[in-house]
Amino acid sequence: MVRQRKPPPKFLLKNHRDSSHHEDKYCDENTRSSSKVLPSLGVVVCLTIAFVFCFKGYFETRVNTHFDSQKMVIKSGLAVRDRYWGSYRPGTYFGMKTREPYSPVVGLMWFFPNKLINGEGFIRHWCEQGDNLNRYTWTHHDGKTFGIQEIDDGPFRLTTSFVKRPGGKHGGDWTARISVDTKEKRLEGEKLSLMLYTAIEDQTDGYIEPKVLNSLVGFSGETAQLGNFTIRIANLSGTIVDHSYLATVAPGLSSLRYTIDQSLRVVRDPNSNRRKIVLPGDLAYKSNLPPNFVVSKLDVSVPFSMDLIYESASYQDRKQALSGDMYTGELNTRRTQFDRKFEETFRLKEKKFSDEDVELAKSIFSNLIGGIGYFYGSSRVKSVHTAEPVPYWKAPLYSAVPSRSFFPRGFLWDEGFHGLLISAWDLDLELDIMNHWFDLMNVEAWIPREQILGVEALAKVPEEFVTQINTNANPPTFFLTLKFMLKNLSERFSEEEERLSNLKRLYPRLTAWFNWFNTSQVGPVPGSYRWRGRDAHSKELNPKSLSSGLDDYPRASHPTDDERHVDLRCWIGLAAEILAEISELLGKSGRQYRETADYLADNRLLDELHWSQEKHRYADYGLHTDKVSLVRPPVSPGDNSNQYRKKIRKVKAEPKYQYVDSFGFISLFPFITQIIEPSSTKLEQVLLDLKKPELLWTPYGLRSLAKNSPFYNQYNTEDDPPYWRGPIWVNINYLVVRSLKYYSDLGGPYSDLAGEIYRELRGNLIRNILSEYKRSGYIWEQYNDETGKGQRAHPFTGWSSLVVLLMAEIY
Repeated sequence: MVRQRKPPPKFLLKNHRDSSHHEDKYCDENTRSSSKVLPSLGVVVCLTIAFVFCFKGYFETRVNTHFDSQKMVIKSGLAVRDRYWGSYRPGTYFGMKTREPYSPVVGLMWFFPNKLINGEGFIRHWCEQGDNLNRYTWTHHDGKTFGIQEIDDGPFRLTTSFVKRPGGKHGGDWTARISVDTKEKRLEGEKLSLMLYTAIEDQTDGYIEPKVLNSLVGFSGETAQLGNFTIRIANLSGTIVDHSYLATVAPGLSSLRYTIDQSLRVVRDPNSNRRKIVLPGDLAYKSNLPPNFVVSKLDVSVPFSMDLIYESASYQDRKQALSGDMYTGELNTRRTQFDRKFEETFRLKEKKFSDEDVELAKSIFSNLIGGIGYFYGSSRVKSVHTAEPVPYWKAPLYSAVPSRSFFPRGFLWDEGFHGLLISAWDLDLELDIMNHWFDLMNVEAWIPREQILGVEALAKVPEEFVTQINTNANPPTFFLTLKFMLKNLSERFSEEEERLSNLKRLYPRLTAWFNWFNTSQVGPVPGSYRWRGRDAHSKELNPKSLSSGLDDYPRASHPTDDERHVDLRCWIGLAAEILAEISELLGKSGRQYRETADYLADNRLLDELHWSQEKHRYADYGLHTDKVSLVRPPVSPGDNSNQYRKKIRKVKAEPKYQYVDSFGFISLFPFITQIIEPSSTKLEQVLLDLKKPELLWTPYGLRSLAKNSPFYNQYNTEDDPPYWRGPIWVNINYLVVRSLKYYSDLGGPYSDLAGEIYRELRGNLIRNILSEYKRSGYIWEQYNDETGKGQRAHPFTGWSSLVVLLMAEIY
C-alpha cells in the first residue's frame, strides 16, 4: 500500500507556489489588456518600454522603502527620560551619549606616559582584543540609571561608574566617577594619563568648547535637545601632576584616537627637565573653525579618583551637585536595589550557588545589559533589481551587541537570544529594543541581518561584510523571545495596557515577517525550506551559509535550488506556533498559522523530508559529497611567476542527491524546537546520541559538530579556520538544555533519560563557563571542545550570557 503524503495547508501551499513568482504576479495584475482592441505595433512598443521602466524603478526602490505600517517606536529621546542618557557606546571602554540621532558623546582614554614616551604603550579607547587587558567588565548595570565597571590593565585597576539624576527639561544630570588603583605597593605613585573628552558630529545642532571650571579645563556646550550644559572635573583624592587640553576639529567620531595621536607633544618639564607628553591647547581656534572635539588631559599619580559631573542648565532647583559623598550614597543605593532585584529575578542564592558564583553571574548579566548601544545611520543594501548597493533609510537602533571588542553592533539573530535574558530582567526594555529592530523592516518585510549604523560602527567592519542582500534571511529568533515572554511573563502584558498595545502594533510586522520567510525561503517541495545566499561557485571546502547564522556548518557540498534545510523548517514551524498564540492573545484569527505549525510539526512528514534511515538522524538534503579537500593549485607549465597560490577545493567523488549525514547542531533542531513527539523512538535516538563522546558530548558542553564528521575542525579555506565545526556554542547548548527540561517534565517513556542528561549537561556548561571566567577574566564567543577553554572573541557577553538563565533554570 502506498502511503499518501498529507497535503499542506492552503496558506502554506499558496505561499510555496507564489514564492518564485513575485514579479509575475505584479505583471499579471497590471498588464491584462482587453482582447477587443488591438493597438498598433508602435503603441504596443511604447507601452511596453514605459511598462518596463516603470516597474524597473518600482522594484529598485522596494529594498530601501520602509514598511507601510504604524511605526513601532512612538516614544524616544526625551519622551523616555529614564533611558535618555546611558552608556550607549559599547565599543568604547567608557562612553556616554543620549538616545538622539546626533548626540554629543563623552568618553575616556588613558595611557601610561612613561611607556608611550619609550614607544611601548598605546592609548586605550575603543575596546580592542589587541590591547590585551586582563579584564574589563560591568559588575553592576541596571540598563537605565547606573553602572559600575572594572578595568584591569596590567597591575592597575580603573573603576568607572555613573549615576543619573532626573531634573529640568533636558534629561537631567549625571556623574561618572573614574578611579585608578593598584594592589602592588611598589607601583603607588606611578603616573597615568587620563583623557576625558566630549565630541560632536557635523550634523549636531549645537556646539562645544573648553571651559575652566575649578581650575581644571572642563567643557560647556549647547544643543537643540540638551539646551545649555556644563561638564566639570572634581578631584576627589590623589595628585594631579600635570594638566593640558586640546580643542580641535576631528575628521569624525571614528577618528578621535587618531586625532589625539597626531596632537600629543613630547616636551621638557622646566622643573624636572624630564620629558612629558602634553596636549597643545586651542588648535581649532588657530584654524578659525569651531571645535568638534575637546579633551582634558590629567596626568595623575596612582591611586587617584575624580568625578566627571554633567549638569543641565535647565535643572535649576538642584540642592547639591551629584558628586563626592552625595554620589557615593546614590551609587550605594542603586547597587543595593540592583542586588535585591537580581536575586528576586534569578534566585541564584535560593538555588544554593556560592556568593562568588552569584557575583560572577551579576557581572555576566551586567555586561550584556551594559552593552546596549544606541546607533543611528543607514545600512548599505542590495537586491537583484539594483545594479549597485544603495543606502537604506536613516534610522536609530537601540540594541545589545554580541561583543564590545569584536562585534560592537546589532545582529538580528543574536538579538533574539539577548532578549531572553533582558526580558526576564525588564520587559519594557526588551520591548523597546524589539520596536527599534522591527522599525528597520522594509516594504518587503525583510530586516537586514547585520546593522552597521554610524561612523563608529562602520569603522569596525571589513568592507566585504557591509552590504546586506535582501534575499538573505537570518534565523527569526525574536519569535523565540516572544515565546519566552508568553511563557514566563504573560501576566505582565495584562498588567500594563501599553505593553498589550505594543504587541498589537507589532502584530502586522510579525505576520509580514513570517510571510516573507514563508515565501522567500521555501524549498523545492511543499514543507521544505532553503537558506538563500550560498555560493555554488565557491572554492571553499563547504560553501558557507551565513544567512543561517551557522556560517561554515557543513551543508550540501554543491549548493543548488533543490536542497532542503532542516533547521530553517524548524524555525518556520516555531514562528507559526508563536504567531498562532499571539493571534489568540490579541483576539485575532490565527487559524492559518496554527494549521501551518501543525503541518510543519507532523513527525511523519518531517521524517519523509529529513530523516536519514541510513544514519538514524535528522539531516539536510542536497547535492553532496564528503569526498572534498583543500589542495594547492598546480603550477601551469611554463609559468615562472612564482606567484603564491592559495588552496582551493578539490572534489574527489561526484556529488549526488542525498542526506548530509554529518551529525551536529543541525541534526538537533527538531528536538530543539520540541516538535519530536515524546513517545517517538527518534526522540530516544536523539537523546542517546547526545551522550556519545565520539559525537557531541564533552565535559564542557555539546560540541557543534561530531568528531566523526569529515568536516570536524576542518578549515574552510586556507585562511578561514573552523567556526561551527566542533567548538562549543552557548546559545544552541541553552536551547538543548531547555528542550531536555521540556521533555523531562512532559512525561513519556524517555522523560527520565531526558532529565538525567539535562542535569549533567546544565552542570557541565555552568561549571566550565564560570571556571573559564575566573581563569581568564572573560566570557567567550565559543569554548574548545577538547579543553573547555574559551576562544575567539572576548568579551562575548551576548548569547554566552545565557549561562545566567541556565543557572536560574529559566527557559
